[in-house]
Amino acid sequence: MKEQARIPTSKVERASRFIRTGAKVGGNYIKHYSKKLLNSECTREELDAENAADIYQSLSELKGSALKVAQMLSMDKNALPPAYQDKFSLSQYSAPPLSYPLVVKTFQTYLGKGPDKIFDSFSKNAVNAASIGQVHQAELNGKKLAVKIQYPGVSDSISSDLRMVRPIAAQMFNVSKSELDLFFGEVESKLLEETDYELEVRRSMELSKKCAHLKHVVFPKYYPELSGERIIVMDWLDGLHLKDWLDQNPSQKERNRIGQALWHFYDYQMHTLKQVHADPHPGNFIITSSGELGIIDFGCVKVVPDEFYDPYFKLLEQDISQEDHELEALFTALGFLSDADSEKDKMFFMNIFKEMIELLGRPFRMERFDFGNDEYFQQIFEAGERVSKMKEFRKSKTARGNKDGLYINRTYFGLYNLLNMLKANVETSTMFIE
Repeated sequence: MKEQARIPTSKVERASRFIRTGAKVGGNYIKHYSKKLLNSECTREELDAENAADIYQSLSELKGSALKVAQMLSMDKNALPPAYQDKFSLSQYSAPPLSYPLVVKTFQTYLGKGPDKIFDSFSKNAVNAASIGQVHQAELNGKKLAVKIQYPGVSDSISSDLRMVRPIAAQMFNVSKSELDLFFGEVESKLLEETDYELEVRRSMELSKKCAHLKHVVFPKYYPELSGERIIVMDWLDGLHLKDWLDQNPSQKERNRIGQALWHFYDYQMHTLKQVHADPHPGNFIITSSGELGIIDFGCVKVVPDEFYDPYFKLLEQDISQEDHELEALFTALGFLSDADSEKDKMFFMNIFKEMIELLGRPFRMERFDFGNDEYFQQIFEAGERVSKMKEFRKSKTARGNKDGLYINRTYFGLYNLLNMLKANVETSTMFIE
């Protein structure tokens, strides 16, 4: 894969790249409709493929929050057409890497010397490259290590990048201004946390220690004495990324074992630790040679406050198709309803959110759940499509939802998508509640 010698870091450079990409996409539309005049069989899929390639190339060169948005979208099967899904999924661990001289410069800036002065050996080429950093393999005193290096300028460009992404997000997902205002602050704070590698090392050590007892889950050891503000050093876990492991056609029993390990890992964090690994995409997991689930990235962790946890799980765990006098109070506590709503608005939004909560909470209300059931995911997709087209949401001056719910829902839908990839049938009734 071609390496990058530099990353655009100034606001002007990055804005110019966004504008050029927009012009390319506009040109693709003109070409598409010109072709369609001559050939009525010219398909929308061709246009999607061209746009996806141009947008991904631009985002992958910008790195940081711009590419992170693509990574987040690639986790949601329902958000984008297949061509975008295929291209954007590369941001999980196959983005274009930085050149070695830039890697050396990062070491010299943050650790005072190059990697060759720290390790016995260090791979000049990145092994994996994603949205915020890339991974190299090193060796020290006979131990194989993974070294994660953050791209230059990532943390400094987050706020300006998100300002440029806002209008695109509003148009693509039919999100109202009030919802953008509510949720973009949460996204910005989480992205800034993800660029704080010293925080990530502390959290990684804390959470891996607390989760060490879970069956079939393993964690690398972290080395804070070798790490720094933009560099993380940890043990290398031998194994395959989830997609590569699935390409080997594992048995249903093996799929279920990994799926159950995933469910227990998230269940324990959510209900006992009240802080959760909130970035469940395939690039953050390794299936080891012994068949264990390796967790290799704690960059994005969401602390779950009690004032959100209590009403949220009350809703998920009960059959909300039954009439319940608490329902309106729970919806209001979570921001789905507002005190300013008319009775008509309350009835409308309650019915919509009852349907969405019933779908999300369905696995919680069963002893076991078959995540290989594509019909269930189709129902989620169809419900989301309907809601995105409703003018009541688009025109609402009240943000519907809760900023804490943004990453919790992202975590569960990401987990569900991973379990669907595995076609796993898992026990979902047992929860770790202290």
